[in-house]
Amino acid sequence: MCDGEPTVDGYLASLPPDRRPAMEEVRRVILDSLPDGYEEAVEWGMLSYRVPLSVYPDTYNGKPLLYAGLASQKRHMAVYLMAVYLDEAVRATFEEEYRATGKRYDAGKSCIRFKRLEDLPLELVARAIANLPVEEFVARARAAREARRR
Repeated sequence: MCDGEPTVDGYLASLPPDRRPAMEEVRRVILDSLPDGYEEAVEWGMLSYRVPLSVYPDTYNGKPLLYAGLASQKRHMAVYLMAVYLDEAVRATFEEEYRATGKRYDAGKSCIRFKRLEDLPLELVARAIANLPVEEFVARARAAREARRR
């Protein structure tokens, strides 16, 4: 990284003390579950788990393809799960399994919002993260991009 670019340690250090333990635990779950080939960085104002440009340089914006993210927002924390929202059947199954945990399902377009670590089913997040090897995620991203071009 170049000087001036945010670092993972810097991002974590900047978190409010009441959120840092939860964010660090979710980060640990993500890193423990992340398939080989993805990299961790700070991008888009959050911890990002992405496909390196050396693997997939043909992105629409010239930035690495985001696979997952972890952010501390003003009113909540959020886990972004692109692989879940890439496929409607996967999303529906994820939502059903999430609701079956009894935890409140608070979802945005590509994220799950939570206020406390106890609100997030970590085992389900781990399975969602582990679900898609980088090669398959890239293939799906390429196919989606081609479909949009037609």
